[in-house]
Amino acid sequence: MSQVEQMMRGERYWTARAMQEQGSRFFQALGHALEAADRANERRIYESWTAECWDFYQRGLTLAAAEADG
Repeated sequence: MSQVEQMMRGERYWTARAMQEQGSRFFQALGHALEAADRANERRIYESWTAECWDFYQRGLTLAAAEADG
């Protein structure tokens, strides 16, 4: 499965949150856009900045795990 497909199947909330909390101003804004995006635009964001989104996706998984642990 490609990175884009894996991100599309994951929870975008955590990727967007990681962007908003840990990203530059650009990626903070992109995180807000990702949070508000419909599925087509979500894919467009992931396809346009795959490597960067993948990094934030992985950071989001860490945030989700930390929150689940309490």
